[in-house]
Amino acid sequence: MSSSAEQNPYTVRPSSAEPADQSVGLRDIEAELAKRWPENKLEPSLDRISALMDLLGQPQRAYPSIHITGTNGKTSTARMVEQLLNAFELRTGRYTSPHVESVTERISLDGKPISEEGFVEAYRDIEPYIRMVDESQPIALSFFEVLTAMAYAAFADAPVDVAVVEVGMGGSWDATNVLDGTVAVITPISLDHTDKLGDTTGKIAVEKSGIIKQGALAVVAQQPLDAAKTILEHTVRVDATVAREGMEFGVLHREIAVGGQLVTLRGLGGAEYADIFLPLHGEHQAQNAMLALAAVEAFFGIGAAREGALDIDKVRAALAGATSPGRLEVVRRSPTIVLDAAHNPAGARVTAAAIGEAFAFTRLVGVIGTSGDKDVSGVLEAFEPILSEVVVTQNSTHRAMSVDDLAAQAVEVFGEDRVQVEPNLAGAIDAAVTLAEDGEDLIGAGVLITGSVITVGEARLLLGRRG
Repeated sequence: MSSSAEQNPYTVRPSSAEPADQSVGLRDIEAELAKRWPENKLEPSLDRISALMDLLGQPQRAYPSIHITGTNGKTSTARMVEQLLNAFELRTGRYTSPHVESVTERISLDGKPISEEGFVEAYRDIEPYIRMVDESQPIALSFFEVLTAMAYAAFADAPVDVAVVEVGMGGSWDATNVLDGTVAVITPISLDHTDKLGDTTGKIAVEKSGIIKQGALAVVAQQPLDAAKTILEHTVRVDATVAREGMEFGVLHREIAVGGQLVTLRGLGGAEYADIFLPLHGEHQAQNAMLALAAVEAFFGIGAAREGALDIDKVRAALAGATSPGRLEVVRRSPTIVLDAAHNPAGARVTAAAIGEAFAFTRLVGVIGTSGDKDVSGVLEAFEPILSEVVVTQNSTHRAMSVDDLAAQAVEVFGEDRVQVEPNLAGAIDAAVTLAEDGEDLIGAGVLITGSVITVGEARLLLGRRG
């Protein structure tokens, strides 16, 4: 290995071996991708992904796009944008991250994950160009950069009418930002990835607002004051139009309904969309639905240039079919088991509030497994008021916080009597179910599995939930 490679252990260099057979399976591609920089490692440059896009003929410019960033709610919003666009008979490509169960979930066509065969083909189609960029750059392409290129190329090949693209981390330097999004969406910003994006919401907003391009229309959720100021200043610099939640659009009314909620939304053109059933729990999901609706209105030109409204029957049908796996998802009953991928304090607070609103738990036990680079104490403190006990565990990835370290932090928040340790996730789920059932009110017993998208994905597989 060369001295430069020794200085950078994550660098991947092309093999001198002959190209692998096209029949190589998904697991082999995943193994190849796993050798690259992980997606939690960021080098602030678009040079590598731009070079790859040049070699591929700029596939990301073959279709208009809706680009989504923020701290929480990005994936749910992207999925609802996709549902709405499909309702209006547009062919969509959706790129989101991270995945819950399978890497193929990240690249979707018309609302369905790309097939394993399609994923392998997408990789093999661009593999020669990946090697060329690896050879020409000081640092090889990362895991996330390769997946982004695969998505953009697959969307162009389909071809799609519009791409819905979720930022991986930040915005300005994110690999997805070789797009020129017709519409840019910024979901609520809070503190996360502070070592990479900044230690205030205002600093983080500098990175997030980087997806708003010259002349675009920005759809912006309610934000902390410093973040809102930063975003508005950026829109002025790039001559973008901005639509703000609570001013140009908003949630007018919401009420709890069986299996979700009933909402009334005000769109960019001033029209009201009443009696919209959303089969997702929590005020934050109503907000995500509103952001999605405003983004689609903006895409169709409603709001900036004209008044009007989308066909309400199509909007109702689209949002009634909304799904968000691993986000307040009920996967079993008796006792009720809920999965939620909250992994930062803001997300945990939102989840805790939604559980209190949507469920009537009298005894709720948490199963928590987190990543080591998160504000774990903040997450635990957010959940403490709603959890009777907590079983701390560890998912299977190298990023997981060790169960001993997590237990030590949990004891500080919950007290020793309310904390149980079970390193194995399957065992942790069994232990939590036993604790939940250890009471007189079995109807009100529940288990919440949370702390990480990875933990939730592994729990979903263990519990037999797919799709």
